[in-house]
This record gives sequence, C-alpha cells and structure tokens, in this order.
Amino acid sequence: MLVTLRNTVCTTLVIFLAACSTAFAEAQTVRVSRGYGITHLPLYVIEHEKLFEKHAKAAGLGDITVTWRELDGGGNLNDAMIAGTLDIASVGIPAFLTLWSKARGTPNEVIGVGAVCGVPFHLNTNNPQIQSMKDIAPSDRIALPGIKVSLGAVVLQMMVAKEFGEENYARLDPMTVTMLHPDAFAAVMSGTPGVSFHMASPPFAQIELKNDKIRSIANSREALGDASLMTTYAPKRFTDANPKLVGAFIAALDEANAFIAEKLDATAALYVKAAKVKAPEAEMRDIIADKDNSFSTVPSGTMKFADFMHRVGSIKTKPADWKELYVPQLHGRTGS
Repeated sequence: MLVTLRNTVCTTLVIFLAACSTAFAEAQTVRVSRGYGITHLPLYVIEHEKLFEKHAKAAGLGDITVTWRELDGGGNLNDAMIAGTLDIASVGIPAFLTLWSKARGTPNEVIGVGAVCGVPFHLNTNNPQIQSMKDIAPSDRIALPGIKVSLGAVVLQMMVAKEFGEENYARLDPMTVTMLHPDAFAAVMSGTPGVSFHMASPPFAQIELKNDKIRSIANSREALGDASLMTTYAPKRFTDANPKLVGAFIAALDEANAFIAEKLDATAALYVKAAKVKAPEAEMRDIIADKDNSFSTVPSGTMKFADFMHRVGSIKTKPADWKELYVPQLHGRTGS
C-alpha cells in the first residue's frame, strides 16, 4: 500500500512538473512598444485594461509581465527590433515592409502579428498661400516622424504619385523633416518658423483643423481608400518560439477593438489620460468615432503598399500575398 501511494504521488508530481514546464516554456516577460496618436489606440487599450496579461493567463501561460515603451518613427522601431530590444512593436505598414524585405531569410527576419488601424492622414498647413500640393515650394518643410520609410513619408509619396504621376513619387521628399507628431503639432499650431506643414495622423490632424489658420490640402483616403496603415510585428524567431503568446496578443487586439467600438466614452477617457492630450474627452470621443477610422486585427490593403514600394524600388522583395507577411494564426481570416 505504501509503495502504491508513493508511486501515485511520484506520478502526480511528474505530471504536475511537466504541466508547469509546458505552461512556462514560453517567454514570461514581453517588451511591447506603441507610438503617438490614435493610430496606436488598441495598444493603449491593451495596456490600460491589461488584456495581454488576461489572455496569456487564459492560454495557460500564467502571470506574464508586459513592459511598454513609447517609440515612434519607422526607422527607430526597425533599429530597436534589429537590436533585440523589442518583442512586439506597433509600426506603420511601410516600415514593416522595409524590414520584412531586408531581413527575409536572415536571423533578423520579422513577421506581422496583427493589424492595428486604418485612419486618414491629413497634409495640414498653416500657410494661407497654399491651396494644393502643387503650391509647395522647395523652401517649405513638411514634418513627419521619419523621412522616406515612416508611415507618413510613404503615404505622402503615394499621394504625390496619384497627383503628379508615379515617376514623380519622390517630388516632395526633399521638403520632409523628421519630427514626432506631438512636436510637429506644436510647431504648426504655434507657427514656428521653418515648419509650415504636418503630415498629421489622428487626433493631431483633427485638433489642428479646429484652428482657423490651419487647413488640410490633401488626405490619404484620396490615394489609398480604405487600408490598414498600422500593424504590429515581431521577430519571427519570437513568434516561432511563443505561439501561445502570439495567440494571446491577437486575442487582446480583438478584445481591444471590441472595447473601442462598444465603450467610446471609456476609450476616450483612458486615451486622454495616458497620452496626455490637451483635448476634452468629448472631443476625443468624436475623433475616435469618426466614420473614416477603422480598428481591426485583420490587415486590409497591405498589398497596395507592397506593390507601390516594390515598383518604386523601396523594397526589393514583394510578398506573394498578405498571408506571407503575417503569422499563421491570422490565415483563417479574410484579409488583403
């Protein structure tokens, strides 16, 4: 009897230890970044509501630690990803495609985890003499988070290509300067000499346009239609080693998007507080609820960017379709 009891206890202990080993085989600390503006809104919700932690626990991964970093600009994010200081990052589709193409087949290979949003960018100016992009002079300066590879920079190129022909897609590149959205917002609103344009994302674009001295002369919807502009991505080695964590993060994105749709007041309140935006919560609610904004985990219009960037030589390798760019956990959904 004693031997049987001992064997039972040992067997139970082995099973328990094996279960623990399986549950905790994946990373227990995850480093995630988000940038500025409601282009990153689902990430703000995930952080505030601790949704990543919630879904990781539900997946049997125990209590994970999520550390958040505020970082913007495609080049900065790609550098951080290559340096190994981030596990999951929120970035513009162009920067993601740039690193995906460059690092494909290397130890630095990256892959998309889930889309974040599709929102319009506005090319805003405080110069009363400007009526359209045709009026922008070589001496003008357009502020955006990063030249050439950032989301704003490539969206601007696509807008220019539509206006002046694809062979002229880089016509305004020499006029662009690197400036984070909060700084560009402050510069355009105050009339700081040297910067009279902001390639602005929500909510900066809408708040700027409440100023009588600022106008939008073009917006991204005219060139792109409805497309995901932001995505999350990660080192492929991380997603391969942590499939349950990836599933938990996707579930967190899904729940964050549902939260935004169903709880606009709460979403506006947490965003205003977390982002330290100097705007009333009611105004922010209206900006978030704008019909041109969409928040979805499923990528849309990704190939519009890939096709354009490949044609103009910004990326050497073009994906066959959107599924080549994203983790298998999303392949059962209808994307593009």
